[in-house]
Amino acid sequence: MTAKPEILKLTKVASSRLFHIEAMDLRFSNGTERRYERLRTGGHGAVMIVAINAQDEVLLIREYAAGLEDYVLTLPKGLIDPGEDAATAANRELQEEAGFGAREVSHVRQLTAAPNYMGHRLEVMLARDLYPSKLEGDEPEPLEVVPWPLSQLPKLFEREEFSEGRAIAALCLVQQRLTAMG
Repeated sequence: MTAKPEILKLTKVASSRLFHIEAMDLRFSNGTERRYERLRTGGHGAVMIVAINAQDEVLLIREYAAGLEDYVLTLPKGLIDPGEDAATAANRELQEEAGFGAREVSHVRQLTAAPNYMGHRLEVMLARDLYPSKLEGDEPEPLEVVPWPLSQLPKLFEREEFSEGRAIAALCLVQQRLTAMG
């Protein structure tokens, strides 16, 4: 299983402003041919920010999630714009969504979601040494910022409104890193 399948044909099935659905005709090394569909995202990737303030609280945002038709608690996140690196995008998104900038932004880990169907990659970024700074974002309404004590993450994980798997994974990764740092 070391050889990747051969791509025989790529066909655009549908497109929207954000996504493209492609059919992939593949031939595997044993000769089996299959058609897969994937959601292809364009752009330069995305960031999710774990911003920790001086009180050892993580800054969450409450925003409307169209997929769930409800408001959710999550971490600030957004697309990496052309010409930006992940740290710059993280600092910009943090200012747009939470009203804070960070003097220290570091990369934690890259995450994927449903890689069998999507090529989307998300850079988890840790932001520290925060200061008030607001940039105009593209949100349709102001986002509520909810500081949450790092010491109370297990209670956050129990909350029904905090269910985004990427945000849960990001917080676990950061918690592990902070514990290792002592």
